[in-house]
Amino acid sequence: MDMAGFTVFRDETTVDFTDADFFALVGPTGAGKSTVLDAICFALYGQVPRWGSSRGIANALSPSATEARVRLVFESGGARYVATRVVRRDSRGNVKTGGAGLQQMPDNFDVSKLDTGMTPEDLGDVLAGTPAEMDEAVLHAVGLPYEQFTSCVILPQGQFADFLHAKPATRQQILVNLLGLHVYEDIQRRATARAQQADADLRAVDQLLAGLDDTSDEALAAAAERVDAMLALATRVTEGMPALAEAQRLAAEVTAGLAALDDEIALLDRVRPPRGVTELAEAATTAREAATTAAEAVTAAEDREEKLRGELAAAGDPAALRLLLRAHEEHDAVTAEAASLQDGLSSAVAEHRSAAAALEKARAQALRTAAELEAARRAYQDAQAADRAGALRVHLHAGAPCPVCEQPVSTVPAVPSSSAVPAAEKAGHAAKAADEKAQAQVAEREKAARALERTLDRARAQHEQLVVRLAALDEQLATSPGVAALRRELATLASLQKTLDGAVAALKSAREQARTANAGRAAAEQRLTRGWTEFDATRDAVARFGPPAAAREDLAASWSALSGWSSSEVDNRRSARSALAAGAAEAAATVAAARERLDAAFVEAGLPAPDDHVRAATVAVERATAAHDRVEERRAQAQGLLDKRSAHERDGQVAKSLAGHLRANNFERWLLEEALDLLVEGASRILRELSGGQYDLVHEKGEFSVVDHHDAGLRRGVRTLSGGETFQASLALALALAEQLAGMSTSAASLESILLDEGFGTLDAATLDTVAATLEGLAARGDRMVGVVTHVGALAERVPVRFDVTKDARTAHITRSGI
Repeated sequence: MDMAGFTVFRDETTVDFTDADFFALVGPTGAGKSTVLDAICFALYGQVPRWGSSRGIANALSPSATEARVRLVFESGGARYVATRVVRRDSRGNVKTGGAGLQQMPDNFDVSKLDTGMTPEDLGDVLAGTPAEMDEAVLHAVGLPYEQFTSCVILPQGQFADFLHAKPATRQQILVNLLGLHVYEDIQRRATARAQQADADLRAVDQLLAGLDDTSDEALAAAAERVDAMLALATRVTEGMPALAEAQRLAAEVTAGLAALDDEIALLDRVRPPRGVTELAEAATTAREAATTAAEAVTAAEDREEKLRGELAAAGDPAALRLLLRAHEEHDAVTAEAASLQDGLSSAVAEHRSAAAALEKARAQALRTAAELEAARRAYQDAQAADRAGALRVHLHAGAPCPVCEQPVSTVPAVPSSSAVPAAEKAGHAAKAADEKAQAQVAEREKAARALERTLDRARAQHEQLVVRLAALDEQLATSPGVAALRRELATLASLQKTLDGAVAALKSAREQARTANAGRAAAEQRLTRGWTEFDATRDAVARFGPPAAAREDLAASWSALSGWSSSEVDNRRSARSALAAGAAEAAATVAAARERLDAAFVEAGLPAPDDHVRAATVAVERATAAHDRVEERRAQAQGLLDKRSAHERDGQVAKSLAGHLRANNFERWLLEEALDLLVEGASRILRELSGGQYDLVHEKGEFSVVDHHDAGLRRGVRTLSGGETFQASLALALALAEQLAGMSTSAASLESILLDEGFGTLDAATLDTVAATLEGLAARGDRMVGVVTHVGALAERVPVRFDVTKDARTAHITRSGI
């Protein structure tokens, strides 16, 4: 068995049960021992007892895993199978079955090749490919549904005593499946169905016999008489057909000649000259003359247009004349603009000189105000120093040291009566205001002077450009004849161009008229050609009669000659037709007489007169013969139906008798009672060994109870047993099922394995030894696999093959040990 992502087995894990007829899954609690049995159930049935139902498949996924996969290789009924189930978690977190399949592997298949990249086809026949198909396929292969599999083969935790405590009806159904007793129900149903089918077949045969009412001897004789009459009719038809055939041949020849003559008359009578044939030649001639005249007009217009183009080319280039005229106009405009600009330049020079003088004057005034401001600042500083000195004098005494220079004061100066600082400060403010005004006036004068200088520079540059342009224009106009002469030459060129435009328009009109004339000529000639084509087709149609030759230069004359000849030929043929028509009437009368004789033969035979006498006579003989054969077949069919009716009566009686014997399940009930007796007898023997002779297991009407020999043979229900006693009784039943019923089973449910997952920890040492010995004896027989799940070391040591189950932070691991 391979597992990956299945519950605690996150990593890929393989459990190899090969040659492990008696094994134990051992390890600490929670390591994943029971999960191995869960994986077996999941691979087969898609559910696990601990999950509660198939809706618990989300439990199959390891934490953080998105896919869980289990693959189980097992044998049942001598065949080997491989079952696979996969569940996946989608992007929404929902867990669904992603795949399921069951295949029957070929004989002697090497299981080690499963992981070598083999395709599914290499594994054998596909029995199921979807979860729905798996249910039926596994039931057929294993022989047990899920509920009974977990009661008789895998005995999981919490459900070990299910078979012991099951209701009689449930336990009976388990035994029916184990023993294959449903085969007798199938036999009873099939016998009943066969009896019903026999009754239905009898009714069908009776209906068919009722429909066979024309199989008497009289009906057979009448059919034979009808065959003789139809054969006589066929003989008369055979004898009369040569005369009818000869008359029909002669009539056909005469009729064909008359029809051919009528066809010739009709063909010759259709030769008629078309209307307007005379006007066709005249129209063609007129169109040719008009086309010639139009072509001559085009030639004349082309000559005149070419002559005018030459004159215009010799008269000069109008573009060069217009260029000189525009140069004269530009020269006058530039001269006037230069004169005006020279006047403005003189005025700008004078204005610039005046602004420069004003600027120099403002700068001189600014220098004076700056000197006055500096003198006022010095006067203000002197006044402040005088005030501070006066303040110090108040504290000075003659002979005392000066606080500033620390020298003795010889005489103390007089203290001024008032301070000179306010007057000096006022004078300073006035000087500062005058200086700021002078500086602002200098800035304004400098700005005005710079603006005038820029204007003067632009005017000078523009004047220079105009002077250069005038020089270029003078050079361009050095050879000009003058404005008046240029205008006269342009007028002459315009007149020539206008004349040329008229000539071009006339040429275009002439060419259009020529195209129209040519189209008219082509159309007229095409109509004339069609006239000749029609004439030739008409003449060719009657060419075999020898028409006169055509005059190719005159269409009307040709038509007149052909029409007169055809009229003469029609008159000749109409004269010959009267005699030929009389012969055709006589031949038709001969045919009618021969046909009447044959029609009379059919009427005498009781049949309608046909169109095809030979075919009708043949069909009549075939139908009479078929009717006679059908009477004989129906007589044989009636005899066969009578034989079948006797067989259906016998089959129905046998089927009804068998269904009656098997009805009410009497036979099946007897077999179940015998099987239950054997099961209880075997389980009681094992229970006595397990309980040290204390208990026997008995049953009454399907209910289990125990006989307690330590309590004077008291009988009590199995639900009154303690936990350890219940385990002993359940184990005894499980072992008895494996030991006794496997040999009695007639179906695939041969119980070739038994896997126990509960209860060993509750047993004392003596009982545990008895259980171990019992399991060893069961395994020693070699006809089934025995497996236990335990963490009891004493029991594990006595099992030859052990699978040690451990678990780390990531996944569980399985290691096989023993022999």
